[in-house]
Amino acid sequence: MKQSWRWFGPDDAVSLAAARQAGASGIVTALHQIPYGEVWSVEAIERRKGEIAAPGFGLDWVVVESLPVHERVKLGEGDLEPIFANYRESLRNLAACGLKTVCYNFMPVLDWTRTQLDAPVPGGAKALRFNIHEYVAFDWLILQRPGADQGHAPEILARARSWFESSTEASRALLLANIMAGLPGAYDRYDVPSLRAMLARYDGIDAAALRANLKRFLEAVIPTAAEVGINLCIHPDDPPRPLFGLPRIVSTEDDIAAILAMVDHPANGLTLCSGSLGAHPRNDVPAIARRFADRIWFAHLRNVAKDADGSFMEAEHLGGDTDMVALVAVLLGEERRRRSAGRSDWEIPMRPDHGHKILDDQGRASHPGYPAIGRLRGLAELRGVMAALEHKQG
Repeated sequence: MKQSWRWFGPDDAVSLAAARQAGASGIVTALHQIPYGEVWSVEAIERRKGEIAAPGFGLDWVVVESLPVHERVKLGEGDLEPIFANYRESLRNLAACGLKTVCYNFMPVLDWTRTQLDAPVPGGAKALRFNIHEYVAFDWLILQRPGADQGHAPEILARARSWFESSTEASRALLLANIMAGLPGAYDRYDVPSLRAMLARYDGIDAAALRANLKRFLEAVIPTAAEVGINLCIHPDDPPRPLFGLPRIVSTEDDIAAILAMVDHPANGLTLCSGSLGAHPRNDVPAIARRFADRIWFAHLRNVAKDADGSFMEAEHLGGDTDMVALVAVLLGEERRRRSAGRSDWEIPMRPDHGHKILDDQGRASHPGYPAIGRLRGLAELRGVMAALEHKQG
């Protein structure tokens, strides 16, 4: 697999030099400065490519993560043809610049969501964590969303209320900031009133409506992606469950099958995120990878440890609940199948997704989940698994 590294652009505290020193050769990035729905110009794409390909690094831009989908598309709101046209033009421009893999997600309002960004790990490391009682406390008692207390066990509601009653304004503000931390790049964060207003726009949008809006998007853009040789890869929901009353439709094996069938073409593909899918108690991630192997164009490899109440924490890459060795074996097997079929695009880019803050990561600025040394450790462990499996195969 192509060993890659997420980089958030020139303002990222973790440099391209660090990515190279970690052993990556591919870079996964986006033009975060461009507002959603606007065209990515050839000039802007080539400028970013030039930064990545600077002499001495030996790096190349291998995956766009993400070419974002405008919120109005998810809402099915208004005349969407100009937005679709701009997305198609961005795809054409990316292809003209040699980019062939584009990741995107269809999560309403928020991206990945955690309640704690510095959960302690034995030995003093820090990890990302989703605490169900903190999420319920925010949704029910801070956001005060009608019906937010429904569907939760009494003990979770009791813990949520206890957290809220003992919280301070500062701890509530920190919880809001943690929940907003998953939004990428320079995207505006919501405060409580603006989040309420955004959620209100989704009144009446259920899972079926959101699926219909995704299908409309795919029908509008996949023909262009196929024409120019780009594979679009949808990212699973993180966490794989409805949040704040919003539907999420990329959470299970059945969800993925339905999406890939909406426009049944290889260009309509999957980003296999083992952490997002692994947070669902009924998902068998290696089995999902096996079923959809021929439509996986990009892989995020990380692990989570789940609690019975629905909470989970980012685990070590080879720890947690997903059999990472089995998963990597599936992906390497798919690469061998593609290579034996004579395909030039046989290699699947992967990146070590998220990582613990360890050693000198602590006290240094970085995007939540994306410290330098924690990801270096994850990439090194995954590289070892790949080398061992390839040696065994050979």
